[in-house]
Amino acid sequence: MEKLYEKKPDVREFDAVVLSCSRVSDKICHVTLDRSAFYPEGGGQPYDTGMLGQARVTKVHEKDGQVLHHTDRELEPGLKVRGVIDWERRQCHMQHHTGEHIFSGLVHSRYGYDNVGFHMGQDMVTIDFNGMLTADQVRELEEEANRLVWADVPVESWYPSEEELHRLDYRSKKELSGPVRIVRVPGGDTCACCGTHVSHTGQIGMIKITGLKKYKGGVRLDMVCGLRALDDYEKKQEEVIRISNLLSARQGEVSAAVEKLMGESEAQKVRMNRLYEQIFKMRCQQLPSGREPLLIFEEELPPARLRQLCNQLCQEGKGEPVLVCSGGGGQFYYVLGSGEEKVDTIVRTLNGLLFGKGSGKGLMAQGMFAASKEEICRVWDDRLWKE
Repeated sequence: MEKLYEKKPDVREFDAVVLSCSRVSDKICHVTLDRSAFYPEGGGQPYDTGMLGQARVTKVHEKDGQVLHHTDRELEPGLKVRGVIDWERRQCHMQHHTGEHIFSGLVHSRYGYDNVGFHMGQDMVTIDFNGMLTADQVRELEEEANRLVWADVPVESWYPSEEELHRLDYRSKKELSGPVRIVRVPGGDTCACCGTHVSHTGQIGMIKITGLKKYKGGVRLDMVCGLRALDDYEKKQEEVIRISNLLSARQGEVSAAVEKLMGESEAQKVRMNRLYEQIFKMRCQQLPSGREPLLIFEEELPPARLRQLCNQLCQEGKGEPVLVCSGGGGQFYYVLGSGEEKVDTIVRTLNGLLFGKGSGKGLMAQGMFAASKEEICRVWDDRLWKE
C-alpha cells in the first residue's frame, strides 16, 4: 500500500481503490486501500479521521503492515473512492508533532536530556524529560524554538541507507530494525519518526509552553502549537478581560489588583476572627460552668467556627462533653469536644443513632448528622450516647 502520509503529509484529498472490506461489528467495518493519506495511530501521534466516499472514517490503525480504516459502513472491494482528511485535526497534529521535535531536540542538544514520554492530544502535547529544567531555562528554550519556527526552515524526511544511518547522529527512544525513517529540522533536531510533520517550520506558527512541573525525577511540560496556541491565547485573553472588568482594572494591572484584593481579604479575615472571638467569649459568659453535658445550637456557623466555639467552651469548663451544632431541617454540622476524655467512642455512638458521618482523634471530633433538631436533643438529653 502506498503511504501518502509519509510522502505528502499536506495532501488533503486523494483517490484510492478499495482492496478489502470486512464487517467487525454493527457499526464498524475494516477497509484496506491501495493507497492512503490517512495516518494510522503510532509514534505518539493520534490517527486521522475523515471520509472515504460516503463512509465516515472514525479510526485508523496499522496491523501486519496493513493500514485498516475503521468506517461506519461497508465499501465494495474494487470501488474507487475519494478520501478526504479532516484537515484541522491533521494540521494540529502536524504542528504539534513538529513543534515537539524542535523543542525536544533543543533540550537534548543543550542539556543532554531525553524525551522519555510523549502524548499528543487534539488540544495539547505533554512531554516528559529525564532531567530538571527551571522556568527560566524553559523560557530560553521556547524562544530559541520559536526562532527556528520564524526562520521557516524546511523539514526533511527520508529513509537513509543502512550505511548512511550508521553515520547519522539522531534521537531514538528505542533500538530500531529494518528501514528507519528520519525527520530532520536543520538547527533543531534529527530524530527517527514515523509521524506526519509540516513541510516548513513556519507552518507551525508558534510554540508555547503552558505548563511545567516535576515528574518522576525530571519534568513534564505542556505545549501548544499553531492553531491550538491561538485558541489557548484567545481563551486566556477572554479570562483576563473578564477579570479586569470585575476588578475595574486595566488588563496589564490585573495581578496587582488581585494582590490588593487578597490583601484586603486577609485584613477582613483578621477582623472577622477578632469579632468571632468576642462573640464566642460573650456566648461562653452566658453559660454556667459545670461538668454536665452541654448541647447548644448556633445559626449559620461553618464547621471551622463550630470547632472554634466548641474548643473555647471546653477550655472554659462549660460542659463535659460539649456538642455544638449548626444547620437546619434534617441536616446539622456538629463538633463534639471534651476537656478530659477521648470522644471517639461517643462520636461513633452518636453517628449510629443520628445517621451521622464524621470522626476525630483525641478530645475533639466533627461531622454531620442527618437528623432533626428534635432528634438530636432527644438522644443527647436521654443520654443515649452513654449506652
